Amino acid sequence: MGQAKHPSGAPWRNFYGRFKGKHLKKSQEAYLDEDLAAWSPGAVDWEGNPQRKPIDLGTLFGDRDVWLEVGFGGGEHMIHQAAENPGVGIVGCEPYINGVAKLLGQLRDSDVKNVAIHPGDVRDMFDVLPEASIARAFLLYPDPWPKKRHHRRRFVTPEHLEPLARVMKPGAIFRVATDIPDYVRQTMIEVPRHGFTWLAEGPRDWREPWKDWISTRYEQKALREGRVPHYMTFRRD
Repeated sequence: MGQAKHPSGAPWRNFYGRFKGKHLKKSQEAYLDEDLAAWSPGAVDWEGNPQRKPIDLGTLFGDRDVWLEVGFGGGEHMIHQAAENPGVGIVGCEPYINGVAKLLGQLRDSDVKNVAIHPGDVRDMFDVLPEASIARAFLLYPDPWPKKRHHRRRFVTPEHLEPLARVMKPGAIFRVATDIPDYVRQTMIEVPRHGFTWLAEGPRDWREPWKDWISTRYEQKALREGRVPHYMTFRRD
């Protein structure tokens, strides 16, 4: 028997995070209704792209390098990187619609133009990204799934890392930040197994944030609660 399929043709992929939190403000609903479509990277979902045709990054960003942020939360880091690096294009994936609305609000108040937003599962984005097309990827404070029986839900598992490795260019950089010690351990075991090299030469390389880092609200909460952030940098082999 083959893998079960959704009526759209999509494989059944369990998703364990939140799609929506507390009630959206009227302004946030307006951002979603009025702005989201303009930031689309193209047809990513199975309903709109059942053939899984690769999206055209050249049309989106010209010949610029393309970066990918997995789960951009409220969008603070993505906006910061896009503003500081106008010579690149940044694709962000975030299934939590409240976070998408927050990012859209920030975009209204900024001059940033070099981004594209997929309000959904990054696995669908992996389906349609061309091979070896991503020059940098970010996984920043992902859902920790602290219970051992839930560790298979984490991003740092083969289901996510195999397609991530496929879409990253040789020599591309993958940054991971987390304050969960066990997530650090799993990252250090699993990511190198999928074609990445850890670039740390000494303790400062994972204890100190990257020079272009902007601390997010989640990190500030972790620091207030006494958790220690780790900043891991890998290179695609």
